Amino acid sequence: MEHHNNDVMKKSLIFTTAGLLLLFLIPSCYYDNKEDLYAFEIIPCDTTNITYSHSIAAIMAANCNTCHSGINPQKNVITDNYNDLNVIVKNGQLWKSVDHVEGVIPMPYQGNKLSDCNVKMIDKWIKAGALNN
Repeated sequence: MEHHNNDVMKKSLIFTTAGLLLLFLIPSCYYDNKEDLYAFEIIPCDTTNITYSHSIAAIMAANCNTCHSGINPQKNVITDNYNDLNVIVKNGQLWKSVDHVEGVIPMPYQGNKLSDCNVKMIDKWIKAGALNN
């Protein structure tokens, strides 16, 4: 009988503890901030102020420069500075590669296409004259 009472006491303690935890944790959600709660929301693509130094260089650094910079860049294409990048902008290679135009090796090589936002930013920058700004 004593063993049975110990089991009942343990179960009672577990349920009481669980109940108290729920009582204290649920109201704490009230104070969570929107950014933490809705971090999964899609951030809109801001193409209002596209510059080489702020936007395009960052896209190249994150997606291209690993293979296309240094002493021996792949296919002799260099993307880590404005002057070399401008060469493939002027010959159309940058746009064709990032837009995955048929007949051109899509970039990033053997990877997913850049995000729609990055593609839009590159497109807007090129159409605005691909300035070194």
